[in-house]
Amino acid sequence: MNVPDRLAQLLSRMADVEVDAFLVSDPLNRLYLSGFAGSSGYLMVTQTDAVLVTDFRYVEQAAREAPSYRVHRTRSGVPWLPEVAARLGVSRVGFEADHVSVAAHMSFTSSLEESDDASDVRLEPTSGVVEGIRGVKDAEELALVERAVRIADEAMTSASSVIEPGTPEAQIAWHIERELRRLDAEGPAFDIIVAAGPNGALPHHRADDTVVKGGDAVVIDMGALFGHYRSDLTRTFPVGVTDDKFASIYGIVLRAQVAAIDGTRPGMAGGEVDSIARDVISEAGYGDEFGHGLGHGVGLAVHEHPMIVPNSKDVIENGMIFTVEPGIYISGWGGVRIEDMVVMENDRARVLATSPK
Repeated sequence: MNVPDRLAQLLSRMADVEVDAFLVSDPLNRLYLSGFAGSSGYLMVTQTDAVLVTDFRYVEQAAREAPSYRVHRTRSGVPWLPEVAARLGVSRVGFEADHVSVAAHMSFTSSLEESDDASDVRLEPTSGVVEGIRGVKDAEELALVERAVRIADEAMTSASSVIEPGTPEAQIAWHIERELRRLDAEGPAFDIIVAAGPNGALPHHRADDTVVKGGDAVVIDMGALFGHYRSDLTRTFPVGVTDDKFASIYGIVLRAQVAAIDGTRPGMAGGEVDSIARDVISEAGYGDEFGHGLGHGVGLAVHEHPMIVPNSKDVIENGMIFTVEPGIYISGWGGVRIEDMVVMENDRARVLATSPK
């Protein structure tokens, strides 16, 4: 993990938002910037120092996992922010407004105001600072994502062998989870979606006791968690003889996905990429049945920067990893979704998965 490079990028962005310190509270941002995987802690970064604040339970772990940071141990019931801010000599501290709760902000503010040494310190809200850095993956991150993708590929192949009439959705989901763990995943990247027949019209249907029937289309959306990084893969399987409507809709969704993958270039906004697939589906008469965005970044989180949705201004860059997942959903009938993760390389989108579609 190249922590110095990530910190250098953060320092550059701190200058853009005009703060002299940055307080990191989001657990994934904390992990990304330090390597510390404990469940409790904060980072405070300045131009000359980097402090990891945590309690007694994690002091030894923090020192081992985050050697680039000076560890500050908190004391129970004693506010730590005024002490750390005073020692660092900072006056404007950026905080992650998308993560810090109102209660936490009130606690930080009151502790600073009541402090003898840090009463002049001001908290400044920021949004998406670290998330923007995380959007472009380095070689180490790409390798971990590719491993997570390979595990998901194998688990999906295995799942295809147990999709048959009479099998409950939940049983298929449990088979997938067992396979993921057998293949060395830390677990599923998110709750596994198995949606048979009419349930396929629900993009985030939770697998239940619905039994697969002959002629159903079964949507499976799953991913693997490996080395803190995630994959995301969706396939739609026909069970037995399906009607002409399935073949037609599947073909439309596949054309939309291929068009978006082939048409994506660096410098495009996420909304432009979304529109490539959306136009294909709309021209086929199913625009109202494609109700979610085309995709999203994947990495430490299953949904992160960049967002590939209508009106997204996120700019596509080489090194970004994101999903391309068009779908058509018809109430009472079912749905079709096809999803692959791609990485932007050499100004083109390279598909990471190898699962047949």
